[in-house]
Amino acid sequence: MLGGGFTVLALALALPEGARAADPALHFRASQAGYRPDDLKRVIVFAEAPLKGRFEVRDGAGRTVLRGRLPPPLGPRWGRFAGQHELSLDTLRQPGRYTVRIGRTEAGAVVVSPDAYRFLAVGLLEFLRQQRCGYNAFLDVVCHGLDGRTAYGSRPAGSYVDARGGWHDAGDQLKYLLTASNATAQLLLAHRIAPDLFSDAFDELGRPGSNGRSDVLDEARWGLEWMLRLHPTAGELYHQVADDRDHVGWKLPHEDAADYGWGKGRYRVVYFADGRPQGLGPYASASTGVANLAGRYAAAMALAWQAWKDDPRERPFAERCRQAGIEVYARGRTQEGAQQGNSYGAPYRYGEETWADDMEWGAASLFEATGDKRYLDDALRYARLIGPVSAVGRDTAAHYQYYPFMNAGHFALAGVADDGPRADLAAFYREGLEAASNLAARNAYGAGAPFIWCSNNLIVAVATQAALYERMTGDARFRPLLFAQWAWLLGRNPWGVSMFTGLPESGVFPRNPHLSLTHLTGRAVKGGLVDGPVYARIFDSLEGVGLSGDDPFAAFQGEAVYHDDVMDYSTNEPTMDGTASAVLLAALMAGGR
Repeated sequence: MLGGGFTVLALALALPEGARAADPALHFRASQAGYRPDDLKRVIVFAEAPLKGRFEVRDGAGRTVLRGRLPPPLGPRWGRFAGQHELSLDTLRQPGRYTVRIGRTEAGAVVVSPDAYRFLAVGLLEFLRQQRCGYNAFLDVVCHGLDGRTAYGSRPAGSYVDARGGWHDAGDQLKYLLTASNATAQLLLAHRIAPDLFSDAFDELGRPGSNGRSDVLDEARWGLEWMLRLHPTAGELYHQVADDRDHVGWKLPHEDAADYGWGKGRYRVVYFADGRPQGLGPYASASTGVANLAGRYAAAMALAWQAWKDDPRERPFAERCRQAGIEVYARGRTQEGAQQGNSYGAPYRYGEETWADDMEWGAASLFEATGDKRYLDDALRYARLIGPVSAVGRDTAAHYQYYPFMNAGHFALAGVADDGPRADLAAFYREGLEAASNLAARNAYGAGAPFIWCSNNLIVAVATQAALYERMTGDARFRPLLFAQWAWLLGRNPWGVSMFTGLPESGVFPRNPHLSLTHLTGRAVKGGLVDGPVYARIFDSLEGVGLSGDDPFAAFQGEAVYHDDVMDYSTNEPTMDGTASAVLLAALMAGGR
């Protein structure tokens, strides 16, 4: 990514009285991916006690190019660290690699490059390819070829329905329309925002080699084909394959021996979306409708229409997608409410409660795909119904309560609505971002989301909403919030860890994720967004979570904890939908702002 001839800068910082020049108790945090020239470049220097004095920046010839007084410490202490100072390096605009020194100690490096984030858009897709169910090119195996047999719905229980394909959800091998519909739609939106960002290095099956189509479209197509199978007739929609009976220990997907009543390693249950509470074991969901699934499904299918409608060879596929979106959206309109995920023997499930945001997204997208004004009227109604409600700006929530965490429907509707509604949509985004900014002010790192389960997904949502808001309005007031979330994901956090497995390749990243493939084969997978830190009290309360050995980050734990440990599914499990959402954010950061 970097060539030669770059100026090297050194940062000299006055130390606390009595401290050694090479004091190991001083720590440095920055985005490991680097920064683009016009980005905000805020790095954190911290120690157990507040620091005082001045700092200066020198070039390779020893000339001072920037000097100033060390700013006061930020926010409440984090764990044992009371001196957390943010230095602004915004004036570093010349592309290059900058070595940062504190006293005589080389603390870290800051890279400035116009292409700083492009590698992420490509790298994150590797994890999604590895999550594929059916044919998995990463392992060169076929798995779950008998998916599956029905529960609920009009067909007799146990009827076969073709539910092959899709993605495994996380470290386990369940498949959810709840998450896959969002992932597919966000991948398509990422391509629409930055079509030139993504390479063509893999074919439609995920094998190395060009096929004349962007890899992000190949990945979205994998999701679309599965979604079409889940809607085999106009009146049918299935929403989940398998349940927590999957959790029978570490296993590779083609060696799955879970038993759903048809023998070990054979058929898996496929749940029909009926909009009512479901559960084949002691735990029932609290489902109230199907509109959450229907809205996201319609959005993905309408975006697919936009992506392929102008290719004569793909026009039949585009038409099929648009028609499926129309049919499923109609079900959501008659069954407003949320279909939640199902569990069998465990109390945990995807407990989504919101749905009007999804119907807004679906309606706005179908209006663009059909020109039918009834969809625009629906989208405006659903937008008013959901308003500013999302996970962005909330200080707590139940697991996936406000999924998909930020409302892409407002952005989609703003592209087709008149000025008055557009102003309202911007105000809805702004309200959530102002609340997120208040959360960010509570810690030195500017993390604008609570440290609940899947906190990294929430961080991605805050950043994405901020980027979309600026794109909609031209208002850059939330840019500090945006860059704080982005840098948090890439290492500007207490642990100094990128939250993406294997990326950046030269950085510090999760090496022991809660992922069967890595655990059983030792083969690393790039690009998986791990769940992220949780409040210490949450970690202590979860069932079946722990550490396999000593915690190398023990010194940096505070109100929230993160563990690069294979046994910690609460902070170190990569998720398919979180990674897909990060693809959209990477597109906004690298090519779409």
